[in-house]
Amino acid sequence: MKKQCVVITGGNCGLGGVLTKLFKDKYEVISISRTKRKELAGVKYFYGSVADEQFVKGLYKQLAKDYDIKYLINNAGVGRFGPPTENNLKKIDTVLEAVLVGTILNTTYAIPLMQENGGKIVNIMSTAALKGNPNETLYCASKWGARGFTESLKAYFKGSNIKVMGVFPGGINTPFWNKNRDCWSKDVTDTFMDAEKLGKTIFDAVTSDGVAVSDITIDRI
Repeated sequence: MKKQCVVITGGNCGLGGVLTKLFKDKYEVISISRTKRKELAGVKYFYGSVADEQFVKGLYKQLAKDYDIKYLINNAGVGRFGPPTENNLKKIDTVLEAVLVGTILNTTYAIPLMQENGGKIVNIMSTAALKGNPNETLYCASKWGARGFTESLKAYFKGSNIKVMGVFPGGINTPFWNKNRDCWSKDVTDTFMDAEKLGKTIFDAVTSDGVAVSDITIDRI
C-alpha cells in the first residue's frame, strides 16, 4: 500500500521551511529546493530547479512508486524588484520560471499521484497576485499568471476528489526580501509578517476538516 505524503516546493527556508516543520509532525514530507541548506530529520529532500522539466518529471516518477500525494504546496519563487525600466530577459526568465513555470510543472506531474485517493493543490501566491505594486512588475506578472492557473485548475477539478486552494499572503519577514528591502520604505518593511505565525495560519486552513477553504488572503497589519 502506498504512503501519503506532502510535497512542498521551496521547502527548506523561509515560509516553505516553516510549513515543512509543521507538516512533518503529521505527514511524510518531500521538500523540493534548488539550494541545499539545513535539513530536518524525517524529511526527504530533492535538489533541483522546479522549472527543469526533466528533473520534475523524474522526481514524480520516483515518488509514484511508493507515494500518493495528499497535499502539493507550490511555494517556490524568487523576486526581481525595481523600476520597470530595469527589466531584461534574464530577470523575466528567472522570475517566471521559479514562480509560474515551476508551479505549472509540479502540478502537472503531481496530479496523477492524487487521482486515486484525492488530494489538494495549494498554490502560495501573494497579495501581488491581487493588485499591481510599484517596483514589482515582474513579480506581479508571475503571480497574476499563477493566479490564472489556479482559477483554471479549480474550474477543471470542480466536483472531483482533487481540491485547489489559493493562498495570498502579504509581505513576510524572511530572507526572500533581504536583498530587496531598499525597494520599500522602512514603514512597510517593519510590518512584514512573522513567518512562523503565518505558516501556522496556512497549515490550519489547508488541513482543516469539515470545511473547504478555496482561497485565503492574509495581509500585514
